[in-house]
Order: sequence, then structure tokens, then C-alpha cells
Amino acid sequence: MRRLAAAVLTGTALLSGCATEGESGDPLQIAATLEPAKPAVSPQVTATPEGNVLPMRRATAIAVLPGHVAVALSDPPSVSLHPLDNLAAPRVVPLPGPAERLVVAGDAVEVPVPGSGVVVTVRSDGTTSSRPVDGGPVDVARVGGKDVVAKRDAKSLDVAGRAVTGVSSPDRLVPVGDHAVVLDRPRSAVFDVDLGPEPKLGAGLRAGDGATTAVADRFGRVLVVDTRGGELMAFSVRPLIMRQRFPLPGAPYGMAYDERRDLVWVTLTERNEVVAFDVAGGEPVEKHRYATVRQPDSVAVDPGSGRVFVASGDGQGMQVIGS
Repeated sequence: MRRLAAAVLTGTALLSGCATEGESGDPLQIAATLEPAKPAVSPQVTATPEGNVLPMRRATAIAVLPGHVAVALSDPPSVSLHPLDNLAAPRVVPLPGPAERLVVAGDAVEVPVPGSGVVVTVRSDGTTSSRPVDGGPVDVARVGGKDVVAKRDAKSLDVAGRAVTGVSSPDRLVPVGDHAVVLDRPRSAVFDVDLGPEPKLGAGLRAGDGATTAVADRFGRVLVVDTRGGELMAFSVRPLIMRQRFPLPGAPYGMAYDERRDLVWVTLTERNEVVAFDVAGGEPVEKHRYATVRQPDSVAVDPGSGRVFVASGDGQGMQVIGS
């Protein structure tokens, strides 16, 4: 497999581009001056997608919960629940509006619906419940026994009923043990979140030129893709330090982490590919690279079987890789 050189950092953070005073440390000094990056508009498919492809409407997110694959669909807004042992027989659950995030919570997925101001819980049996959340909820997490909600319109986080300000757009919320990190796309930056009795935004670091997506690994790191700059980055927390920068051309966007195999799967929207890296060592090592359906904006992995699910943001189906 092709391996690319990685920059491995041990003591200080390496900032993307031309570093200037105020790009790290005080979160209020990292200006929100960037147009939030988006997945590339994918070219037409020229290679046969790996595995099998199931017909499906335009997808905005995908996740694997016990026994099921859940896919957020945009038109009409809904969650499609596919049993892992019978993927072609889904149960479709309507949503009050489009969703861009599915967060696994036991045998259910939490679905923030920003335009409708609710978070919907969709259980594996198709039953639902919802709770109102104002301010445009886009992500949720349970961290250190506290419920945390990212509110894009309100430009804040809700930590157990307390508002945390200072973030321009809390686009991704990443639990790391009993700690949390938030990704801010207009700043292309990541920030610590202090979840103490008086929660507040902590230190921040730039993350490339157009960071979009982040996941945590079992080593307590936050893995981030820079879609615009074509990089995979790794940050440690407490303190927040960039540890790795790894070139990854092709407009990386969708991410999923397989904890059992230490593989991070990343979709390359500019190339209609998905690639897997072993992240257990000092630098990422490429293990798999497959052709995908067009517009591979979302990816998820079943931790039991290792099967990988790629969802098309262009209505070209759900791809299943592996037995």
C-alpha cells in the first residue's frame, strides 16, 4: 500500500499555513474568517464500487448501532433502520426536518434536527421520543455524566443546562473519556471544553485550512480531517496538542473509527474512494483503499464484523464492504 510521510509532533503544536499571533491558546483570538469547508462535488464513478450497493435516497449521515445500520435521509427527512442480518428490509422513521448527524446511544441513535429545534431519539425497534432544544442543535454527547448539546445558531454549547460561549460554530462534538473537544468549521479549529462546575471553552488550536469532521480513538486522541487542505491530523487532549499531520489528498470528509482493529476509515469525496489507516503506531499506515459509490459523504463501521458502510450524498445508494 502507498504510504505518505507524516509529520509527528512531540511537544508543540504545528499550525496550518502561516502561523500568526493568536492562532492558538485563547479561543477568542482565533478568528472565524473561513468559509466552512464542504465535501467535494464528486466526479462520475469510473471504477466498480467494492462490495454490494443497496438502492437508497440521498443520505446525510450513517451510524451502526447494535443490530442495525441507521441512515439519515434528506427527502423526505427520515431515518432508515436496516437490520444487519437483512439490510434490504429497512424500517423508515420520519423526522420533523433534515438531520446531518446520528449519535449512537445504546440501542438507539440521537438525531439533532437543527431546523426544528428538537433532538429525536430513534430506537432500534422504530419507536421515537423527542426533546426540545433551541438554538439549532447539530450534535449531542453524554460526557462525564453530563448531557452536552452543540447549538450552531446560538453559537454555544449547552453543558447540563449551562451555556458555554466563545465558539463561532460548534459543528462537531467529540467525547474523549470524561473530556470533550469541539470542532469549529469557520475557524478550522478544535477547542477543549471545560466540563467543570463552571463549564467554559478552553484552549484552541487551528486544524488545517478547512477541518470538517472529527472522531476519537481509543488512545485518547481526536482525529480530524482537513477537507480543504487534504490532511489527517491527530490531537491529544489535556493539554490540547497536535501530534500528527498526515497528507491525505482527495477532499477527505466522512470518518469512522473501528476501535477493535485500530482503523480509521476516511472517504475521499474528490476521488470516490474510501481509505483505512491503522492509527495504533506513531504514524498512520494505509491498510485498505476501495472504490466507492459517487459522493461518499458518510461512512460507518460495524465493530463486530468489521463491515464498512458508505452512504452516498447523491442518492447513489449504500455500499457494503466486507462479509
